[in-house]
Amino acid sequence: MGLDIRHLAAAHRFETTVDGFVCELDYHLDGGVMTITHTGVPEQVGGRGIAGELVRIALETARREAWKIVPACSYAQVWMQRHPEFDDLRA
Repeated sequence: MGLDIRHLAAAHRFETTVDGFVCELDYHLDGGVMTITHTGVPEQVGGRGIAGELVRIALETARREAWKIVPACSYAQVWMQRHPEFDDLRA
């Protein structure tokens, strides 16, 4: 998709800007467990797969860092159900 997704580790956030709109994924990190709490994409840029890319990048980061995942955000829960290749990351 070619999005410039940035990991703002100090803010516990992944974000990208699309057509001037900020899209984000927020998480908490505790003891090597990343809890995804929110995925937000403004409706003006919705339907382009942006939220899915945010989740994918977050999970790839978790895999690299050896973190486990708790998808507390409903979007992240559904995304993970549709992508069983990330099941090994579930806390």
